[in-house]
Amino acid sequence: QVKLVESGGGLVQAGGSLRLSCVASGRTFSSYAMGWFRQAPGKEREFVVVMWSGGSTYYTDSVKGRFTISRDNAKDTVYLQMNSLKPDDTAVYYCAAAGRITILTMTRPGKYDYWGQGTQVTVSS
Repeated sequence: QVKLVESGGGLVQAGGSLRLSCVASGRTFSSYAMGWFRQAPGKEREFVVVMWSGGSTYYTDSVKGRFTISRDNAKDTVYLQMNSLKPDDTAVYYCAAAGRITILTMTRPGKYDYWGQGTQVTVSS
């Protein structure tokens, strides 16, 4: 079992930055692929980025060049640095852990084994 706890959300003006953190506890964190998803009101949960245990990453097009995922295995923590935020980035952001995903399945929420409770990010125009 892995427990994930996100933090770092908040209200920011367009063009601003936030850094989200997700602390994991339980099983070996370093062996999991870690992803970030987001869900805006009335919309489905949307893939944002994933980082595999080896360090490879994949970003959805809308955040490329603005968001950066990183992980500190010594601290069992994954981060999402979000720069140049836009109102369209407003959503609840979730981190997720997957024991086994591929490039074909990485965007599917159902393929992730564990989820955090989410943290709200609101970007004002």
